[in-house]
Amino acid sequence: MNIKALVAVRSGSVRVKNKNIRPFAGSSLLEIKLRQLKRIGELDGIVVNSNDEEMLKIAQRLGCETVKRDPYYASSEVSMSDVYQNMAQNMDADVIAYINVTNPLIRDETIVKAVRTYYDHRDDHDSLNSAHLIKEFLFQDHKPINYDLKHQPRSQDLPDIAALNFAVSILERETMIRNKNVVGSRPEIFLIDETEATDIDNSIDFEFAEYMYKNYYQKLSGDTVSGT
Repeated sequence: MNIKALVAVRSGSVRVKNKNIRPFAGSSLLEIKLRQLKRIGELDGIVVNSNDEEMLKIAQRLGCETVKRDPYYASSEVSMSDVYQNMAQNMDADVIAYINVTNPLIRDETIVKAVRTYYDHRDDHDSLNSAHLIKEFLFQDHKPINYDLKHQPRSQDLPDIAALNFAVSILERETMIRNKNVVGSRPEIFLIDETEATDIDNSIDFEFAEYMYKNYYQKLSGDTVSGT
């Protein structure tokens, strides 16, 4: 069974304007992610799905497959469930590794481990989904939901509650079409640390991720994250 990375990017981001292609550490989030994925030998290809011609041209220049997304599936009104299904229907692969460009701090070796873990455990799980632990005191409707006020634990002793971060999700194409999601019915929760899980959702996230990328990751021997 072949496996291809699916990178979904669209124009029209609101909270961080043009975040996928705006300058980031001397490059852009899209180009950095595509260069990273080209280093992952476990992948049989990379597909960029976008409504934006500039983003598609970047992908083509880097030797990736491209799919032009219908404007409806790039709007802010459409359900993500419908978007997931549409992207999978327009993908030629047995297994899809759905990778977000907005998680620039995940390492090559983590993606490799995720792919290998998916194949090792696919008899018991129909998807692998990256997540990180939330060790915070959580409330809902003015009441704590993960601890007892009368017996407050240390933060490290709070229950292990995992939050999906969508840095990497792996599942069969048919499962993605059927579930209309990148999460299967029997997901394997693949834990990564909070730094690798960093997701750029606003301008503060963008600045933090760029700082970490330039001042830590690019200084690692061999430039293992950027490759630029």
